[in-house]
Order: sequence, then C-alpha cells, then structure tokens
Amino acid sequence: MLHWFSEGKFPLYLAPMAGVTDLIFRRICKEMGADVMVTEFVSAEGIMQADDRTRKYTEFDEGQRPVGVQLFGADGLRMGEAARKIIDKGLAGGVPDFIDINFGCPVNKVVSRNGGSSLLRDCPLLAEVASGVAKAVGMDVPVTAKIRIGWDADSVNAVEVAKTLEDCGMQAIAVHGRTRAQGYSGEADWEVIDAVAQAVSVPVIGNGDISTGEDLAKRRRETAVSGVMIGRAAMQNPWVFREAKYFLESGLVMDPVPLEERWALILRHCRMAVESGRYGDERHTLTAMRGRLMAYCKGFPGAKSLRQRLCQVDSVAAVEGLAEFSLADADADAAAEDSLAV
Repeated sequence: MLHWFSEGKFPLYLAPMAGVTDLIFRRICKEMGADVMVTEFVSAEGIMQADDRTRKYTEFDEGQRPVGVQLFGADGLRMGEAARKIIDKGLAGGVPDFIDINFGCPVNKVVSRNGGSSLLRDCPLLAEVASGVAKAVGMDVPVTAKIRIGWDADSVNAVEVAKTLEDCGMQAIAVHGRTRAQGYSGEADWEVIDAVAQAVSVPVIGNGDISTGEDLAKRRRETAVSGVMIGRAAMQNPWVFREAKYFLESGLVMDPVPLEERWALILRHCRMAVESGRYGDERHTLTAMRGRLMAYCKGFPGAKSLRQRLCQVDSVAAVEGLAEFSLADADADAAAEDSLAV
C-alpha cells in the first residue's frame, strides 16, 4: 500500500490543474496542509521529445513529497517510455513518489488527441496505456490513475474502468464525480465514487465539490474512499486544507482567514512567481497570473471592481497598490458600521 494511506491515514490531495498547480502553488498548498501533490499534467510525447517547455511541468521540490508526476497520452509503449525517462533522467528534479495517468481531463485539446477522458470510451486502449506504464516503471515507483465517472450520463462506467485499472497494476485511483460531458457543471456524484471504492481493493480518492471541513467529514463518513482530492476550492482558498484538517480533528469551524492574511499570501505568491522566472519577466508573470489573482479575490469586499482592476495588473507594485486600497476600503467600511452601531 502507498505509505501515505497507512495506519489509518486519510490524505488530502491537491488536484492537478493545468495552469494552476505549478511548483509555486503546490508549495503554498503544502504549507497549508495538503498531504499529497500531483503535478500539472504533461504530454508523454513532450517528455519523449525532451521539450524544455514540457519539463517545467514535471518539476517539484523535496518539500512537496509525496508528489507524483501526471502523464497523458494514448500510446501505452510511449507512455511507459516517457515515465521511464522521468525516473531515469531525473527530469522532475528527482525521482517522483509515483506516476499518475490522466484518464479524466475533459478539455477538447486533450480529448481530440485521444488523451484524458476520451479513453473512458475505449477500455481496451485504456488498459493498454495503464499496463504500458505499470510494466515500464511499476517495479520502481507506484503507478496511479485519475478518472471521471464516465463519458456522459448514458455511459457511466467508473466501476468497470476502476476494476480494469486495478487489474493493470494501478495502486490507487482518483475519481472525479462528474462525466466528461458535465465538465465542471452540476454536482459531483459521490454515490458512484463510493461504488468504485467498494468495488476495488486499492485506495480510491474522491474528488468533486469538497470546499469545507464539513464536506470532507461527510464524504469520509458516508463513503468508502481512502482520501479526498481538492481542486477548485483551493484555487481561491488554499487554507481549505488547514480548515478541513482542523474540522476533522475538533469538529469545529475555524474563524475566517482575515483579509490582511489573504492579501499577504497573494503578494507572496506574486513575488515567488516572479522570482521563479517560469512565466518570463515580471510583466509576463503578472499577466499570466491575472486569472489566479481573480480567483483568490472571490468574496472580497468590492470583489467585482477589484477583479476588473486585476485584469490589468502587470507588476507586483500594481497588486500591492490594490491590496492597500482593498484593506483601506475594508477598514473604512468597518469604521462606518461601528459608528452606526453606536
């Protein structure tokens, strides 16, 4: 068994999200209490072609362990070779704790290349890919997989797929409780996730609509999952891991994170991203981060106006200015409320 599931542990995974869960954000979420990291997905073909642009997606640091590198593709042999290359050549900056296979991505760019969730419609090919990776590296590192519950509402086949993956040597399976057709709309179907968890003997990680400690406790109590994976909720609230663990341990809801602390983290993230150089110079980095900054600021006082301004930032100084404005505005509102109360 993967050691992070041993001794009754119930690990919290940070879900892999393209353009979001880069090395910097994973570092932040680890500090907040995430137990297991998975890199952004990376093309097996990109790995085989030694593309430097691809390599940055696989990088991690030692403090993020246990961490897995997630691959996508539709050729079992090439997928296995790519996984082997990651391990033998140290392309990730070290040997990852596991290799994860993406059978769940719903985006057209991946599906049109017969990757991600498209393989849910072709179980023989899915088995070929899973077996190819397991045979190539399974003796060195565990191989896991992430799936959705099916292609659409008429083809919910997660239990069948999970059994196939277990037979192919997968040592854990993450299940997003939506179909590919749903994308990220509607509600995650945790009844199907539970059915998968009860149908296989390997750990199953449930994914979908976990945004509070209460959500986490409910799914742990009512399903057979061995852990949960948190994605979109972490984008705006990386504190969710800390809050969820606190609720599990105490049954209490933590006080909301103060606005000052939220802005401090946003600014730290910006500075770390600039220092990393991953997205280029400061202007390119802040341009690339605009969507991330808007996610962070959801629910802030004056969020609508703030998001409009964040759409135009191109420097850390610009974000610092917005932070000062936001905090001053919040203080003014609080003072006005106090005066009315008196």
